[in-house]
Amino acid sequence: MAVVLVVDDEPLQRDIVKTILDDEGYETYTAASGEEGLKIVKKFNPDVVLTDLKMEGIDGIEFIESISKEPFEPTMVIMTAHGTISSAVEAIKKGAFDYLTKPLDKDTLLLTVKRAVERTSLLKENLQLQRALYDKFRIEGIVGSSKKMQEAIEIMKKVYSSPATVLILGESGTGKELIARAMHYNNPRRVKPFTAVNCAAIPENLIESELFGHEPGAFTGATSRNIGLFESTNGGTIFLDEIGDLPLLTQSKILRVLQDKEIRRIGGRENIKIDVRIISATNKDLEKELVKKNFREDLYYRLKVITIKLPPLRERKEDIPELVTFFINKYNHEFGKRIKGIEENAMKALIEYHWPGNIRQLESVIERAVLVCESFRIRLKDISSELGFSQRGSVLDFDLPDEGMNFEEMEKELLKKAMTKANHVAAKAAKLLGMSYKTFWYRWEKFGLESSSSKEENTP
Repeated sequence: MAVVLVVDDEPLQRDIVKTILDDEGYETYTAASGEEGLKIVKKFNPDVVLTDLKMEGIDGIEFIESISKEPFEPTMVIMTAHGTISSAVEAIKKGAFDYLTKPLDKDTLLLTVKRAVERTSLLKENLQLQRALYDKFRIEGIVGSSKKMQEAIEIMKKVYSSPATVLILGESGTGKELIARAMHYNNPRRVKPFTAVNCAAIPENLIESELFGHEPGAFTGATSRNIGLFESTNGGTIFLDEIGDLPLLTQSKILRVLQDKEIRRIGGRENIKIDVRIISATNKDLEKELVKKNFREDLYYRLKVITIKLPPLRERKEDIPELVTFFINKYNHEFGKRIKGIEENAMKALIEYHWPGNIRQLESVIERAVLVCESFRIRLKDISSELGFSQRGSVLDFDLPDEGMNFEEMEKELLKKAMTKANHVAAKAAKLLGMSYKTFWYRWEKFGLESSSSKEENTP
């Protein structure tokens, strides 16, 4: 039931409006002055306030200005005589939703109140969503107590409220977008849009149109105006994931956004001022890309004002138990399960696994385990197929030699054996190792391995 407050110094007018609204099922309160109205607003938090414009003491304009200082502002509707409509327009500029002229028409009154209630409902839903997003992505909620993760979190805490440009470095699956969202939702910009763009997933001939928009006739097929992602994100944060894959021409335009705070649609003649915070991320070594002339040096230094390095999961294995608990709770809620934990040998297997797909892969393993688990604790058999071993012949069931081993050399050998077994089809080799195609190629190229077939030929 919506709550409506009627503020009017004319008793008869108050009673008439209250009777009409009560009959429609609204919970209606009345006040004879602006001062009394403020007290009721604080006590009952109404959805809509109908207020007379001309009153003794606090008038309608002052009342609106006072209401705007409340934690949640109700939708305001002004009631005024014909001769003071210009003042009602001024009230709308101050934040009023609409105005009604006296004598009030019943149908018009009810329609206006209905629209005002709908507006308040939408505002409340939006506020709840913003609070939920803030809770979800608050910095304190990022899982990880390892030294490297705490170092990353400390950097975030120092700059999250600033407009500074941030570059996030890390392998695929380490949670770069999660960090970017946390930076946004702990920033005053959180009430504005957050837009994530995978630069590697957009074809080169479309990337500029996607980012900056275009005018009709700018190119073949451009029949209407398109508002780009930078323009639609104005006031918010744009996350440019895999920025190392941007073409050089597009890089120069990103640099212009950073320098001049403006964009120009393709085919447009006017520069459009924008205010967008840029957070970018990559799994590439951009300094090596500079040497290869694949990335602009001036853009690189503009992007890395603040740099956050996310460690791969294999370098923060002490966080695995905490992450496992987090994901079990998450998917318990999603699937309606009551998994209480994980057996010791299963946790040991998770800790000893090399996690080429990082946190994304771990989450996938736990999601499936929660789904298929038939007891109150996840067992080794619930995760064995996802990690690529059987319980009887576990690849983890061996002793390290006393002299130790070179983990990277062992990983290189696994990659090469998988590629050979898959007849040099990278997609199949990736599947044999339980990792994504993209992760496989990242690690293949990282070690400088060569294949008898090109990356393009292996694209699934």
